Amino acid sequence: MRTLVILGASGDLTGRLLLPGVGRLIASGRAPGITLVGAGNDDWNAQQWQGRLAESFADALAPGGASTKDGIKELKSVQKDSSYQQLDVTAKGALGKLLATVEGPVALYFALPPAISQKACEVLTKKDLPAGTRLVMEKPFGSSASSAHALNATLERLVPEDHIHRVDHFRGKSTVLNIMGLRFANRLLEPLWNGVHIEKVEIIFDEDLTLENRARYYDHAGAGRDMIQSHLLQVMAIMAMEPPATLGQEDVRSSIAAVLRCSTIGHPEKPDLAESTRRARYTKGSIGKRKVPDYVAEEGVDPANDTETLAEVEVYVNNWRWAGVPFVLRSGKALGRARKEAVVTYKPVPHLPAGFTGTDSPTRLHIGFGPDTLTLDLDVNGPGDLFTLDRVQLETALASDPLLPYGEVLEGVLTGDALLSVRGDTAEDCWRIVEPAFAAWKDGAVPMEEYTAGSAGPADWTTSND
Repeated sequence: MRTLVILGASGDLTGRLLLPGVGRLIASGRAPGITLVGAGNDDWNAQQWQGRLAESFADALAPGGASTKDGIKELKSVQKDSSYQQLDVTAKGALGKLLATVEGPVALYFALPPAISQKACEVLTKKDLPAGTRLVMEKPFGSSASSAHALNATLERLVPEDHIHRVDHFRGKSTVLNIMGLRFANRLLEPLWNGVHIEKVEIIFDEDLTLENRARYYDHAGAGRDMIQSHLLQVMAIMAMEPPATLGQEDVRSSIAAVLRCSTIGHPEKPDLAESTRRARYTKGSIGKRKVPDYVAEEGVDPANDTETLAEVEVYVNNWRWAGVPFVLRSGKALGRARKEAVVTYKPVPHLPAGFTGTDSPTRLHIGFGPDTLTLDLDVNGPGDLFTLDRVQLETALASDPLLPYGEVLEGVLTGDALLSVRGDTAEDCWRIVEPAFAAWKDGAVPMEEYTAGSAGPADWTTSND
């Protein structure tokens, strides 16, 4: 790619996540020769745009870390030459006019709400796009299975599927390759990676953050749409997929798609959504020294939206390997402990010889996401009485890329590698999986529970007591 054009350049996502990722990528020397162009609704002058870039690039421009001397020089040059243009992307011809002024091939990044992205793509034509253009779509990809299907059809009219990058920064290179390396390079693990030996798999993303001025988005999305529908289902698919022949994008993405196609919320023989899904909302409390109000009292929140701030669903992968094993996906805000990990719980041993005392706890494997860690919980003898079982943890750090997650994903965009991008059919399947749960929540079939901000969540949830 020669030019990166960011639509929605004056928005929160661009300043908070996207531009810092761009800065780290360029400063590491892994994106030479890139020109950066911003476009947005706000009437910003050159000074305001340069101020945003300076703030977003500050860490990457500091010596140390992954930044190199030549990379820092390159980033300073990119910043100096970068321009911003006020633009209504939904106006016919406006975006095409901008693209005619930049050097191709272009990576066109839609850092916009899905409805705006849909309208912008509908008014684009193939003639508007420089040869080799790649379209980069931010999540959420659509707002339902039908809208995701419509957006896919619109995009495929403009460029081929392998030139469409649907961003899920949870599918950063470190996350994907660490899980795959752990599973497929260790004979000790892969033969036991199935429903014969595994009791359940939990994928947890608990945050101690609250709304952080994102009520306009979050109060319409909630924990289910914000995290479970996209990020956590994608991680689940990597945890559950069959071994691909290669690490090429077609093999890996096809293995992920095969998992999602056969997945449903709730046990297929008794799909009771009141049993297999849970939702809750935080009430006032304290997180550290910070006082937190009731969620419904937060600025910008409309109580009529009935938005959950903590959600949990049990997904079943209905195939030979995983039949009957629940994949518990949980995400929430304003919790007392930040917890980002996948936990594999193995079934109990079929027989423990009489004479052992102490607690026979299940074997558990923890894969941490940011920091990337691996922890194995085992029962061993002692110390002291050799007949008493005690718990130990074997821990190690996993490899991680010094790039931020957005930098990892953008590197794939700029090099034309779609490995980390979500394929069109899987984006639709993710909506298909969760829509029955969202409908049940809207109808009140699943009650809205409450938890105190700063707590571990509702006390009767198993995941709150791990």
